[in-house]
Amino acid sequence: MTPETAAEGNEALQKLNDFAADVILTDLNMPGLDGFGFLQRLREGGEMPPTIVLTAYGNIETAVKTVHELGAYWFLEKPIQPSTLEVLIRRAGSHAELRTEKRVLERNLVYKGSLGEMVGMAPRMQEIFALLQQAGPSKACVLITGESGTGKELVARTLHALSPRRQGPFVAINCAALPETLIESELFGHEKGSFTGASERRAGCFEVAQHGTLLLDEIGEMPLLTQAKLLRILEDSKVRRLGGRTEFEVDVRVLAATNKLPEEAVSSGHLREDLFYRLNVFHVHLPPLRERKEDIPAMVETLIGDMNRKHDCRVTEVSAEVLESMQRHRWPGNVRELRNVLERAVILAGEGTIEVKNLPAFLQSRPAAAGGMAANAPAAPNPGGTPAADDADAVKFQIGTTVEEAEKGLILRTLEHTRNNKTRAAEILGISLKTLHNKLKEYGPRELGIGV
Repeated sequence: MTPETAAEGNEALQKLNDFAADVILTDLNMPGLDGFGFLQRLREGGEMPPTIVLTAYGNIETAVKTVHELGAYWFLEKPIQPSTLEVLIRRAGSHAELRTEKRVLERNLVYKGSLGEMVGMAPRMQEIFALLQQAGPSKACVLITGESGTGKELVARTLHALSPRRQGPFVAINCAALPETLIESELFGHEKGSFTGASERRAGCFEVAQHGTLLLDEIGEMPLLTQAKLLRILEDSKVRRLGGRTEFEVDVRVLAATNKLPEEAVSSGHLREDLFYRLNVFHVHLPPLRERKEDIPAMVETLIGDMNRKHDCRVTEVSAEVLESMQRHRWPGNVRELRNVLERAVILAGEGTIEVKNLPAFLQSRPAAAGGMAANAPAAPNPGGTPAADDADAVKFQIGTTVEEAEKGLILRTLEHTRNNKTRAAEILGISLKTLHNKLKEYGPRELGIGV
């Protein structure tokens, strides 16, 4: 390959936009952007090629700063022996080849059914893995959608791990879990005295995530006024704390997640259209577990290993009956529900094989026998959504039940199933905790069985 030359740092950066260098040689003292500034800009741009620094003003302190702090491959003082420089260039080139091979191996992992902590051989998961490999190294925003429990935060962490920011912080904030009065303080920070109770300056999530990744979960639950401020930060990369007078620059990659269809959130007025387009550079939609049940065996194997380490157990496998039961279940809570079921089973089994007896009751039931009720038999009238005696996991409604009545019955039945654990119920229903609380307020104490 023919080498490229540049008179100073800014010219070199321009050329690197169109020239994929394997090795870079740079002086420290140059007109315009000097070697220190050039190295800093290279480092900010992500993984830099092996860079050899030349200077006539060398000392130990400069060498340490250049090699360790600025990420240079090697440091040489002038005058330079050509043979020494040739050896270094060859070594740096070999180092670049090894990094390329490593990236190829990482990409090949996609086709073996895993990417980081994510597991999946289903065609849709393979497509997602390929997209993550392409989007990960970039600075672009990514919008992650899917039902609750499908692993949206795991996707965000995988994107962070695949990016040049992997050494920086990963910060996640749930927009639905914060009161409207506090969310801006959490995101942008505040100055002392900016509001009642602000007794000291506090850094927001953007500051905490500096040079890293920030995940905004349940973005559709963020107040519209806050969405407008977020949009400006995404455009300008500048943040102003609440009560502050000046802005400061931030270097943060923003990812967003929602369990709602973003187009519906836009049309209903819960998500600003301009913010949606700004976040939706890449769109990753996670399928529910019921649509990729072929992945369950591999996921079970991976999760058992995690649970063994977490609880100091020695479980080796699940029985064929357990796997069959898992394949039959619809998994309304998706991967999160599967993980919880396996954690319980691993603890109960302790070692060896997980048997059906180690599963929750709703997974121990078997299909009806030939002489029993047919799977497609018509349901008995059941306007209240009460489960039939033969299926404790079902909610059945009589023809003629209104949508509002069916929704109410489903919510109340799910709360009964979770023993009034509202967070768990919201996850199973695929709605935010805030939405669930609003629905319960509509129903009133009488509908909830509370005395008035």
